[in-house]
Amino acid sequence: MNEREKETLRVRLISVAFVCLALAIFQPMGLAELGGMVYVHLLAILMLGVAMCYVTELLVKYILRMPATLDNGVNYIIKRNLRFQLINTPLEALLICTYFHYPMSAIGAPDPLSPMGFLKTLLLLAFCSFAIGLYWRYKFRSRYLALELEETKRLNERLHTMQQQAELRAAAARAAQPATPHDEPAQPSPLAQATPTIVLTGTTSETVTVQLDHLLYIEAVGNYSKVFQWSDGQVRCDMLRATSRQMEEDLRVCPTIIRCHRAYLVNLHQVEQIVTHAGAMQLVLCHTHESIPVSRSRMSAVKQAVRC
Repeated sequence: MNEREKETLRVRLISVAFVCLALAIFQPMGLAELGGMVYVHLLAILMLGVAMCYVTELLVKYILRMPATLDNGVNYIIKRNLRFQLINTPLEALLICTYFHYPMSAIGAPDPLSPMGFLKTLLLLAFCSFAIGLYWRYKFRSRYLALELEETKRLNERLHTMQQQAELRAAAARAAQPATPHDEPAQPSPLAQATPTIVLTGTTSETVTVQLDHLLYIEAVGNYSKVFQWSDGQVRCDMLRATSRQMEEDLRVCPTIIRCHRAYLVNLHQVEQIVTHAGAMQLVLCHTHESIPVSRSRMSAVKQAVRC
């Protein structure tokens, strides 16, 4: 068991123990009638409650498709934990009522599985879940933010290294191009194609020629795409009647041009800095210093592209 698994188990134990403490204090469903045996039953509830937490974890991970990862930001983790609580609370209430149904029935006490018994247990657990959620959110939020800032720092370092390597390859390609007489046209060597061009076409006869290393980003506007590139010391904007999905297909030849948002494709070689704040990510572009948003569903892909 690694450190992360140990910490998860510790969190589950503390949370369920808090619920058991509340049951011991308030004793809903007439638990006082069990006398001293109620503490033995609460110990069993502690073990079963922890097991139910892991069942809920599987439901959130595979049914809601929300794995426990920081790749999507701190707000994603907060939303995931909220969904965990919304699922886990009624399941735990049902577990407790079902468990106490048998010992309570044996002594002729009211059935905990009755609608009123379940409602009382659910309300108590909802209060406990709210209090526990506030506690863990306060406890872990600063840690998540610190981890996020550290990760952003590493991503920016990797991004700058990637851009420097691309510049060195381009410089080496230009230096390797053989000199030619003035009266003969230059024949570019394969290495000289470090900054290739591509012709983007739309659904009409219009085309846009793009030098890939100078492409900044592409923005989808309805059925049109705006192509922004750095040309002659200024930003040039061309518009094509084509969807960003079509543009993405045409630009697959360049792995540094990736989709970061439903409406944006961005060239990582033209990203000056990656900025994160409270779980949101933005890409600050060179030259223009514009900020391009990164959707939560695309955060992992952007991070993976920078790390590669």
